[in-house]
Amino acid sequence: MGEMSGDDEPLTPAGRLFQQPQMNQVIHCVIGLKNPIDVDLIKNEIQKSVMLQHPRFTSLMVRDHRGVEHWRPTKIDFDSHFLVIHHPVSEDDESAISEYMSDLCTVSQLSMDKPLWEIHILIVHKCIIFRIHHSLGDGISLMSMLLAGCRKLQDPQALPSISIPNIKPRRTFSNILVTLFFSFIFLIQFILRCLWIRDRKTAISGGSGVDLWPRKIATATFSLEHMKTVKASVPNA
Repeated sequence: MGEMSGDDEPLTPAGRLFQQPQMNQVIHCVIGLKNPIDVDLIKNEIQKSVMLQHPRFTSLMVRDHRGVEHWRPTKIDFDSHFLVIHHPVSEDDESAISEYMSDLCTVSQLSMDKPLWEIHILIVHKCIIFRIHHSLGDGISLMSMLLAGCRKLQDPQALPSISIPNIKPRRTFSNILVTLFFSFIFLIQFILRCLWIRDRKTAISGGSGVDLWPRKIATATFSLEHMKTVKASVPNA
């Protein structure tokens, strides 16, 4: 709790939703590297990146006397956002990352005493884990920021580009009617599900406090050939 400052900015409705105890969503982004990790180089690049130019990544989340959340600009302690793990977490990389991520998802919460992001570096496993609270941005804005910090392999000075198929949807009266009809149906289903419909109990239904039960991350490996097969089967993919 604290008094309002002139530089404070209120959270968006979506940001406030992600801050609720029932939600409290944290995004975990795992990046595996081929070469050994140079921690000082990574810190230097992030300090120069567009990420720290974003006001959300240099602001504290504070609440006023009414409990309303606001962003408050602050001077960050850069090193406090990095956690470097030098010892192996497990024998092989995949199980080590899964085990470490499971612990992060169930035990470790982001500290409210600093901006809501962290970077964990697993030296032995050549892995970097970004932890970003979802109230800092939605998926599109965060992915755009990530791409803005990347460069092309063949041209280190050029930003990556994404090809977008030039498809113009046909707007006809019948298409509009179909869209309105299904929108109405989905709205009714949503209202009914919120008010009356409940998932039936089964043998695998969780009991009371299931949201607090320990979690385990399972991974699956897909070959590049399988990905190419899927891509070739989907039009305009």
